[in-house]
Amino acid sequence: MALVQKKRLGDILLMAEKITPSQLQSALKTQKILGKKLGEVLIESGIVSEEDIIDAIEAQTGIKKIDLNNINFDKKAIKIVPQNLCNKYNLIAFGFEEDKVLVAMSDPLNIFAIDDISISTGLAVKTFIAPKKDIDKFVKINYSSEGVNKAAEELSKETLEAKTISVDVEEVDDVKNAPVVKMIEYLFKNSIEMRASDIHIEPFEKEIRIRYRIDGELTTINTLGIESLAPLITRIKILANLNIAEKRIPQDGRIITKIGNTDVDLRVSILPTVNGEKVVIRILNRDNYKVGKEYLGLTKENLKKLNNIISNPHGIVLVTGPTGSGKSTTLYTVLSELNSSNVNIITVEDPVEYTLDGINQVNVNTKAGLTFASGLRSILRQDPDIIMIGEIRDEETAQIAIKAAITGHLVLSTLHTNDAPSSITRLVDMGVEPYLVASSVVGVIAQRLVRKICQYCKEEYEASEYERKTLTGSSNGTLKLYKGKGCGHCNGTGYIGRIGVYEIMEVTREHRDIINKTRDSDILKDISIKHGMTTLEDECKKLVLNGTTTMQELATITLLGDI
Repeated sequence: MALVQKKRLGDILLMAEKITPSQLQSALKTQKILGKKLGEVLIESGIVSEEDIIDAIEAQTGIKKIDLNNINFDKKAIKIVPQNLCNKYNLIAFGFEEDKVLVAMSDPLNIFAIDDISISTGLAVKTFIAPKKDIDKFVKINYSSEGVNKAAEELSKETLEAKTISVDVEEVDDVKNAPVVKMIEYLFKNSIEMRASDIHIEPFEKEIRIRYRIDGELTTINTLGIESLAPLITRIKILANLNIAEKRIPQDGRIITKIGNTDVDLRVSILPTVNGEKVVIRILNRDNYKVGKEYLGLTKENLKKLNNIISNPHGIVLVTGPTGSGKSTTLYTVLSELNSSNVNIITVEDPVEYTLDGINQVNVNTKAGLTFASGLRSILRQDPDIIMIGEIRDEETAQIAIKAAITGHLVLSTLHTNDAPSSITRLVDMGVEPYLVASSVVGVIAQRLVRKICQYCKEEYEASEYERKTLTGSSNGTLKLYKGKGCGHCNGTGYIGRIGVYEIMEVTREHRDIINKTRDSDILKDISIKHGMTTLEDECKKLVLNGTTTMQELATITLLGDI
C-alpha cells in the first residue's frame, strides 16, 4: 500500500507517457482554479480518457481494473460500507477475500477513502479500479435494493412487536422516518433504478410477495411477513388519495411525484383478494417517454406503410395487440406526428397516460357516466379533425367511431386481437355491418414487444437443426445466432430493453371487396401478404437473424413450442 500512497496521478500518467510535462502543468493550474480533481480536469480537457487513466494506474501500481458488470455483488459487503462513503469517494464494495473487503474505486490512490472504509468496516481493504459511471450505476441499484431490504426488516419487526396492528393515519403520513414510509420510498426508488414498468404487492396466507415487471417479465424482489400488509396498503392509499377504510371493493388512484431527478406518474390499482388487498402500481416514467417514429423500431417498409395510412384525411386506423404490447406508445407517436396548429385533435382515454401539448385529452370517468361512447358523442360536437379513442370495447363505441370516420374524421383506436386481419372480424362480430367496416377502416397495425439482447454480454452460438429450420426453412448448413449470457448491466437476464415487432395491413380495394363478401381473416391475411404485409412472425425472425433478439422471444409471439 505504501507504493500506492507515494505515487500521484500526474506522476503515474507521465511514467505511462499518457501526458506530457507541459500538459500536466497546465492541468494543475486549471485544477487550482476550478477546485476539481486532476483526473477530472484531464478528461474534461480531452487530454486523456478515463480508460487511459485506468490503464496507466493498473500498469504503474498493480491495482487491477475490474468490470463490475460481470460481478455478483455480495450483499454483506454492501451492508457494511455506508452509502454516504460510496457517494463521497465514488466507490462500491463487492465482496471479501480472507480478512479483506474488496472495493472498486474510480480513484484507488485516495488514501483517505481507503482509511475511512477500513475504520467503518474494521477490515483491511483491497482496492480495484473501475469506471466512475459503472460505480455510480451499481451504487444506485444495490443501495436502493438494500434500502428496500432494511426498510422491510424494520417494518416486519415493528408490526411483529405490536400486539395488534393498528395504523395511525396521521402518524404514518407525518413521520418521515416511519418504517412503512421508508419502505414505500425505497420501493419506488429501487423500481426506477431497475427500469421496472410495474410494482406488484401480492398478499398470500403467510407472506407478502413484492415483484417488479422489468422488460415485460416479473421478477421477485422481496417477501415480507403478512403482518406488514395493513400499514403498507394504508400508506399507499394515503399517497394515492384513496379511501383507507374501504377494503371490500377495488380502488384506483394516482401518485404524481419526483423520485431523485425523475418525474414519475404512478397509477395505483387495489384489488381485494382472499388474503387481503393486492396492489399493482404502473410506473409511467415521464423522463423516459420519447415521442418519435425512430424509437418504435419500424423497418423502412413498415414506416412507409404507416405514413401512407396516417396520411388519409379520414377513416379508422386501428392498433391491435395484447395488454403491454406498446399500443399506447404507438398511438401517442402517431398523434405527435399529426399534431399541428391547423388541426383539432381530441382524445378519450382510460386513463390519460401522457399529456401532449396542443392536444385536448379527456379522461374516461365511468362513475360520472363519462364512457368511451358518451365521450365520443360529446367530442364530435367539438369540431374535431382527428379523434383518438383509447379502446373500442363494445358495439356502441364501434358504431360511433365508424360513423365519425365516414363523416370525414380520422379516428385512431385500439383493439385486442392476435393479428391485423382479425381486427376486421372483431368489428363485424361486435355488430358493425361489413360494408361500414369496409368503407371506414384504412389500416391496421398489429404489434408485440420483444426483449433485446444485452449488448454487454451478447455471445454467438451455433443454431440447432430445429432453429435453422424454423428461421430459414432448411435444416442444412450452419447458422450463427446470438444470446445474452447475463451480466450486471442486464441484472443477469441477458436482455436490456424491448423493441416493437409490427404487422401493418393497408386496406386496399381488394380488401374491401372481400370484407363485403366474407369476414374470413385467413383470406384477408393472404391478400395483405400479397400486397406486401410482413407478418409478426416473419418480422421477429428477422430480428433473431440480425442478432437483436433470441429464439426464446420469437416463441413468445408464435406457436413454436418449446425452444
